[in-house]
Amino acid sequence: MILGGLDIGTTGCKLTVYEDSGKYLGRAYREYPAERTRRGHTIDASVILDSVYDVMREIGQKYPDLAGIGVTSFGETFVMTDAEGRPLAKSLLYTDPHGTEQRKYLEEKLGSRHIQEICGSRPYEMFSLPKLMWMRDHHPEICRQTKHVFLMQDFVVWHLTHRAQIDYSLAARTMGLDIRTLRWSTEIFEAAGIDQELFALPVPSGTPAGPLTREAAQRTGLPETVQIISCCHDQVAAAVGGGVFSAGTALDGAGTVQCITPFFDRMPDGNVMYEGNFPIIPYVLPGSYVTYAFETMGGALLEWCTKTLAKEEGQRAKKAGMSVNAFLEQGYLNEGSGREPGSLLVLPHFAGAATPYMDAGSRGVILGLTSETTVADIYHGCMEGVVYEMMVNIEALKPSGISFRSLAATGGGARSSMWMQMKADMLNLPVTVLETVDAGTTGSAMLTGIALGCFRGLQDAAERMIVPKQTFLPDSSVHGMYAERYLRYRELYHAVRPLLSAE
Repeated sequence: MILGGLDIGTTGCKLTVYEDSGKYLGRAYREYPAERTRRGHTIDASVILDSVYDVMREIGQKYPDLAGIGVTSFGETFVMTDAEGRPLAKSLLYTDPHGTEQRKYLEEKLGSRHIQEICGSRPYEMFSLPKLMWMRDHHPEICRQTKHVFLMQDFVVWHLTHRAQIDYSLAARTMGLDIRTLRWSTEIFEAAGIDQELFALPVPSGTPAGPLTREAAQRTGLPETVQIISCCHDQVAAAVGGGVFSAGTALDGAGTVQCITPFFDRMPDGNVMYEGNFPIIPYVLPGSYVTYAFETMGGALLEWCTKTLAKEEGQRAKKAGMSVNAFLEQGYLNEGSGREPGSLLVLPHFAGAATPYMDAGSRGVILGLTSETTVADIYHGCMEGVVYEMMVNIEALKPSGISFRSLAATGGGARSSMWMQMKADMLNLPVTVLETVDAGTTGSAMLTGIALGCFRGLQDAAERMIVPKQTFLPDSSVHGMYAERYLRYRELYHAVRPLLSAE
């Protein structure tokens, strides 16, 4: 049986297919643009849907006997549609600045801690409800026409099956799901003044939505027998694809956003999670949870460095037949530097600070520049800065009782042996890179196989589909040097933040 995992991201969507033996068969990818201006950050859901149809059509031409597709997507961003599912406006991305006043209103009405007790997350303007309230306040004519409010996963699932359902982990990114009852919170929706009936039905991760409609089959060229599965939020899908099923294990998602996703076998301590701005997310195993310790500028920070500072190095890398990232890593090594800490301290808050601060007004810092500093030095410092933020997050999570034993690494950053060894040394943890960097689509395919009866459960699916590629072991002496330097790094945010104007 052939299984598909569809991952809908902010910059593109990909559909990866596997045999139920775990053998990777291939994938199709389509990129689409987001619009980021001072007025806001938006994306066109219609373009995303067209791209989904495109990748399904491409895969269908090669694998017409595809049995099922599991759908996962990025979170928070919602789509306001008419009764036929047609988007009525562009969708506000989670990075869009709107919703602050509405978030403050909810905090004043219900209390920040009470909201967190219900939905598992401290109120923040990145979530769906504050932004939806902003749309109601500033674009009432659109709200009057709205018959559905979807997130990207259930928007696509609805168009493929005409069933309106959203899995628990993605629903938790709205700020409106009661994680205790796993139903929409009437109290929060009433305080927000939003009709919860506009939203899809919350269901367990991995719930079948049904077969393709005739229209969807015609659009994609796939048979109507293809089953569509509502999988999960993309970070949860990646954790599944990384084999994160027991306490002490966590996923290192080294993508555009750097995210650690650790596993909890019971509800974590609400006080610790509140103080660290860590969300509590229902996981695929009943009664278990994960959280997201993340930095918004992970791989995106390295991309900023290569595109902004490394133009000459990019040309030289092209002539040498290598990526600019590999060229800069090699350049750093050629300068005589080994695995010891670099000379710079980089605060990677170029798009604000994520956990544990959740401070949109924070800004990036490069400390220690001299006339001898090279682009390779800055690139290496950016890599270190992202990992230092991981160290800050792990330290903030320790009072919850969690103990990290290992990390499974996935995402584009996992291709860098230098970065993976750096993470192992700095965090003092073994880091295992997986054979596939697309853990999200692997996780979705695993859940699809379970829903269709191919696998007995998650462990069975993992044994067939998760293949370790290389494990990087920490060096205690290198870790000791980083641990000493970390004591200075963790003061950097507190030292710099008062110098910035309040935002």
